[in-house]
Amino acid sequence: MLTIRTARPDELPALTAFADDGERNAATAAYLTSLLESGCTRPEWCLVAEHDGRVAGNVVLWTIPGRNVPTDIVLLEPGGPDTGRALLAYAAQQARELGAKVQGHVLDTPAQAPQFQRDPRLRETLLADAGFTVARDGRRFAWTAGDPMPAQDERLHWRSLADLGEEPFVELLADTFTDTADSIFQAEIAEHGLRGAAERNVADMLEMDHRPGWFEIGYDPADTPVALSMPARTVTSAVIGLVAVARAGRGRGYATAVVARGTHVLVEAGFGEIRGDCDAGNIGMAKAFQRAGYRNFANRKMFTRPL
Repeated sequence: MLTIRTARPDELPALTAFADDGERNAATAAYLTSLLESGCTRPEWCLVAEHDGRVAGNVVLWTIPGRNVPTDIVLLEPGGPDTGRALLAYAAQQARELGAKVQGHVLDTPAQAPQFQRDPRLRETLLADAGFTVARDGRRFAWTAGDPMPAQDERLHWRSLADLGEEPFVELLADTFTDTADSIFQAEIAEHGLRGAAERNVADMLEMDHRPGWFEIGYDPADTPVALSMPARTVTSAVIGLVAVARAGRGRGYATAVVARGTHVLVEAGFGEIRGDCDAGNIGMAKAFQRAGYRNFANRKMFTRPL
């Protein structure tokens, strides 16, 4: 008989462990430990499927630290089709009872630390059957210490959030959203309008781990605001975060300048690995990462479902 329950304290942080797969077991347990310590999840959000007294799979709910409503699923180990379906149904029920209206999940290929999402076809099938749709087909990029440092663009001078306040960031981002190629932003604009989507994205970035001086607007020689750089830190790595170029600054390579700026800011803060994401359809942003010396190390599909 299959049952779904909250993980017991002695089952944390390992949850589902695989024989002869020590690398995966250690990395996933360390990841869950960091999620618990940061407040991205809670012990009561760590759910396991039990079959004949053995853990057969698990799912963990996630949110931005400081929030009380889980917005996403992480560390999904479906076991098999029946177990996976039961876990996803239970995860929806639990999140709904906690006040969530939508639920997201990301699937990275190829499988890698810390989630090791093997069997991508099974996972995609389970997600589709559970009501998830693809919100973004994305590309992931990485820069690591030892890679060449991207050159700073001397055409731009930068002013920080600490000096400017939030409003200029919202205004510049709303301007860039008028013709965004990113499917996630397009969906948000359709629901909330240009300014509403910009306000939500700036607010989300402000909730991420960062220092006020990291968030900057780049000004061209005429002192026109043309670029937005909002690097930050997640539980697992430093990230370029939000990149935007105003319509007045398009076609001048400023997206690459923003990636370079964010890289320098994060390296100066002591980070040796930096990651960034963009929509597969956002060719300009993908090229900006590559020109700044980043490599495409994985693809990421972002899924969402209403609850």
